[in-house]
Order: sequence, then C-alpha cells, then structure tokens
Amino acid sequence: MTARVTDILNWLNQIAPFGLAESWDNVGLLIGDPGRDVQSILFGLDPSLSLLDEAIARNIDTIITHHPCIFRPLPVVHVKTPGGAFVERALTHRINVIACHTNFDSAEEGVSDVLGELLNLEGLEPIHAAPGSEVKSGLGRIGEYPAPLDFSDFMQNLFEAVATSDVQLAGSAPEQVKRVALCGGSGSELAEEAMRLQADVYISAEIKHSTAVWARDAGFCVIDAGHYGTEKPAVSFLADKLESYVKDQNWQVTVHLTETEISPFTHMRDTEL
Repeated sequence: MTARVTDILNWLNQIAPFGLAESWDNVGLLIGDPGRDVQSILFGLDPSLSLLDEAIARNIDTIITHHPCIFRPLPVVHVKTPGGAFVERALTHRINVIACHTNFDSAEEGVSDVLGELLNLEGLEPIHAAPGSEVKSGLGRIGEYPAPLDFSDFMQNLFEAVATSDVQLAGSAPEQVKRVALCGGSGSELAEEAMRLQADVYISAEIKHSTAVWARDAGFCVIDAGHYGTEKPAVSFLADKLESYVKDQNWQVTVHLTETEISPFTHMRDTEL
C-alpha cells in the first residue's frame, strides 16, 4: 500500500501535534511535496549536509529531523553556505524534509519523556504543562525513583542514558537523588522551576553561564548533559514508533535511523596538544 508525504505528516501530528510547537519554531514539511509518494524515510537529529548525503547514497526520499533545516525565513539562498547547499541539494534530489521540533519536545512520549524513561524515573509529569491539554504534554519532565539513589549511581545512569562520560555540573551535588527534573535539549529557563518543585537535580543542555552562577549560589545541582546526548535517544524512539505504524498500515515504506550522525562536538584536553 502506497503512503504519501501527507500521510506521514498526519501520523506525526497524532504523535506530536504540530500545534504544540513554540510560536518561534518552524515544523512540518519544510522542503518537498505533500502529495509525493514515500518509499523510504531516514531519521536524524540534525538537518546536516552529511545526513542529506547519507539519504542520497541510500536512495532515501524523505528525511525527518528534530531540528528544522529552515529555522527563520530565508531572505536569500546562497548555495555556497551550508544552509543554502542543503536546500539546493534536497530539491535537486527530490528529497522531502520534515521537522518535528518543539512539538516533539512538548508531546507526551516526547523528547523529555524518553530521557526520563532511560533514567528509569517513574510518575513523569511536565514541568510546564501545555495550556488546555488533557494529556501529559508540555515542556520538561519531573519524576522520581522508588527509592533514593546514591549520587554516583545516579550519575552512572545518566552517563549511560546520554551515551557520554563527560558532563558539566553547577551547584552542589546531593548525596542522594530521588526526585529528578529534566529537559532534553536547551532548557536553562526551567532550572529555577525545577528547584521550586523540590527536585534534587535538574538535567538539561546549553545551560547559560548566569544559570550556572545562580545554581552555585542557590546550592542547587544543575547538570548540562549536552544537547545531542539528551535529544538523540528520542529520535531513535520516534523512528521505531513509525516503523511499527508502517507495518500496521501495510505501507510499502522502509524506515531507517541514520548510521553516520555523530555529535558535532569532540572533547579535547590539554594533554592532547
């Protein structure tokens, strides 16, 4: 059975309603044709040229990324820039490009829920519930362990969840951790709310310097676990979910997770100079 781009968009709108996206965001079909047939889909976190080249090499016609390839209106498209080259190459190869960004951040079973479940937290609730929503949608999540964990055991869980051995910490590390607040991706603005909700720690990414200073002065533990590491697990989750739906619908569509995408950052130490 044939699926079209609009069918994929309708499915995404059920899983992560586009109406949940922040007003400044850009989600949905950003390049392509909603009426075009879909035979293969590639999932990735970032709309990079390397991801697009992977799609071309694997003869994939549709890409779904978390971050949008067109974030703000484009006054010009210079093909010598990464953004312009991405648009030109996608159009040349007739590749549809879909973004599922802050709508997936806020969705129930979205980015922060996936991270919370990887940390084995229970009773996850939004830190900021989406207005008028009857389900557990909204920004960030807060949950608990059935019994407190020693801080070292908790950190080991975190390292495994975000696939890293290096995070940044501001404030005072508690001896034990029971109540955890988190927000996959950039979430400095939720730190004070996390403390108000009596979390023992708050996990996010791209923590602002001013937020780190506040955490130190407040004696509250804030952990920057990286943008890539806190969001990438949700991309795999979404790909698996679509693959199951495709089978249920008997669509002739193959679903793939990127095999080439890695964090844009590498870690360098003075001993390596």
